[in-house]
Amino acid sequence: MGILIHKPGLLSSFQDLGRFGFQYLGVSVTGAMDTLAHQMANRIVGNQTDLATLEMTLIGPQLTFTAPCCFALSGADMQATLNDKPIVLNRPYIARRGQKLKLLSFVTGARTYLAVFGGFALKAIMNSQSTYLRSGFGGWHGRSLKKDDDISLQVSLPDDERFLKKIETKLWQTRLYLPLNLQLPNPNRDTVRVLASDQWTAFTPTSLDHFLSNPWRISRDSERMGYRLEGPQLALNLPKQMLSEATSFGTIQVPVDGQPIILMADRQSTGGYPKIATVIQVDLPALAQRKPGDSVRFKLIDSAQAQQLDHLRQTAIELLARPLEPIFETLRKSIKST
Repeated sequence: MGILIHKPGLLSSFQDLGRFGFQYLGVSVTGAMDTLAHQMANRIVGNQTDLATLEMTLIGPQLTFTAPCCFALSGADMQATLNDKPIVLNRPYIARRGQKLKLLSFVTGARTYLAVFGGFALKAIMNSQSTYLRSGFGGWHGRSLKKDDDISLQVSLPDDERFLKKIETKLWQTRLYLPLNLQLPNPNRDTVRVLASDQWTAFTPTSLDHFLSNPWRISRDSERMGYRLEGPQLALNLPKQMLSEATSFGTIQVPVDGQPIILMADRQSTGGYPKIATVIQVDLPALAQRKPGDSVRFKLIDSAQAQQLDHLRQTAIELLARPLEPIFETLRKSIKST
């Protein structure tokens, strides 16, 4: 028992931090597009950050909790309600058996993440619970959710209203501090920071200037595998034959048409196009919350800055739920495995 799906939303699939170590077999890493929101949702319900969350894109699902649980939402605002009462992002909630969670279309951002205390009862394939949609494995039967899917939770809370109310009150009375580097970016801020690739100087000076000074439009032909960009045509100084190399989340490739592609969570395992830059890790979540039709600009920084920003964010994630830990310890002592 766990959650029963009434409306699946536009694209709802289970994702964790990725399926690492198998790219040499041609298996995509996959994982959450917005790793920040994914990690925050998990931490807010007392989980480690590697457990799968439900990633919901543009239009959210409607579901019923079939067992009591503690849950949280993070990421985009999709006008969520619990039994028709509005709920906020980045707070833990206690759901009773039979209560309905509804998410509608986005207000800001593009993706929202649902985490439950203890995680969902999903089988790990190649050390990951992520759904690899293109190959049809992982997550929930290797696909996005459908109507009448009934997904179990790894653990259930006691179905005792007195106990649930006590936990709910403690959770609500606990203040969480959300530092600026964990907040959803301003939707009007379209700049993401990048590191120059080792092929940076292979591009013409004019192309490098266009890359950094012009806004780029995210094409409608964009998805979890990659964001295609529309803008000035980029060109190499000289034609160059490239050997295929391993890809990474955020790599910006430039194919022969001169229109960049940012590789995203479901990227292919290798790529042979020239690489102009790579989006830094802390700005990938902001990029993942942008939609086709949105614009994006690039700003060049150095690796030392990128590493410092990443360290500060990861520290903030780990500290986020520390005030809640005594409550979650109480829950751990009270749960029964499903």
